[in-house]
Amino acid sequence: MKDISLVRFLPVEPKVPFINLRTIAGALSVLAIIASIFLFATRGLNYGIDFTGGTVIELDFGEAPDPDGIRDTMVDLGYTGATVQNIAPPSTEGVDYEFVRVGIPLQPETEETGATAQQDALNEVKAGLAESVGEFSVYNQGVVGSKVSGELRTKGALAVGLALFMVLAYIWFRFEWQFGLGAVLALFHDVILTIGVFSLTQIEFNLSIIAAILTIVGYSLNDTVIVYDRIRENLRKYKKMPLPELLNLSINDTLSRTILTSMTTLLALSALYFLGGAGLRGFSFAMIWGVFVGTYSSIFVASPLLLILKFKRGVNTGNPEPADA
Repeated sequence: MKDISLVRFLPVEPKVPFINLRTIAGALSVLAIIASIFLFATRGLNYGIDFTGGTVIELDFGEAPDPDGIRDTMVDLGYTGATVQNIAPPSTEGVDYEFVRVGIPLQPETEETGATAQQDALNEVKAGLAESVGEFSVYNQGVVGSKVSGELRTKGALAVGLALFMVLAYIWFRFEWQFGLGAVLALFHDVILTIGVFSLTQIEFNLSIIAAILTIVGYSLNDTVIVYDRIRENLRKYKKMPLPELLNLSINDTLSRTILTSMTTLLALSALYFLGGAGLRGFSFAMIWGVFVGTYSSIFVASPLLLILKFKRGVNTGNPEPADA
């Protein structure tokens, strides 16, 4: 059988001058970070109900629901920030369909008829869905208050910050402080650019995106550690090779692995994005973006930072400076 594997199309010993491009890449990264911070400061994020508050109702239509039809109805009613998500039914024997969770964004208060705008919105949604989709029963109903949503926002930011701190501690313990600081700065780069692209696109930012950002941190860190491991191996192997040349060699040594891992991950995420429905679109988009920026930062940010941080092999590796191996 003819070999059609992708590996044979990759160069056996690539010699791409990544380190020579570090000035251009650094300028692009700085501009991207400034643009992301500017977008976040001026446009902000399109926070979902998890972070803004609102009403969440779980509906049982008695049959397999049509989430796209429900979503279209919510848009027609003017609730463009509403969320529609399929959920598993309770453990009832013979029930093989899903329920639908509908989130109604928090509405400003009004004194009309002595009722709150949130209750008016809830009644309007129920009437609209009954007319356009069909009769249903409300299985569960709850309110996400502004205090709870504010706590979720704070805890989400804390989770990301704690993850970055633990990464710093892990890399510092495993390598040297320059490696740890370089890895964390690269992860900050990835997180800031991810927030920037969500500010630009105004895709809904909810708890699933926080989960995606934490996953991006893990993916990018894994890629960076692979490169750092090869750098450490080459430091022992080529004891007199200039550091820029050694960094470039290490990146090229792991390039085939990086390409294959990124491509296979992107294939799975693309399937989620195009076939997973609207409920998974934000998460899968964040992950696709994270694969790109994570791969970029491992090559063009984490490794060149070792030069900026004045990494010196004789001091930091504990090895003397003998002749070349």
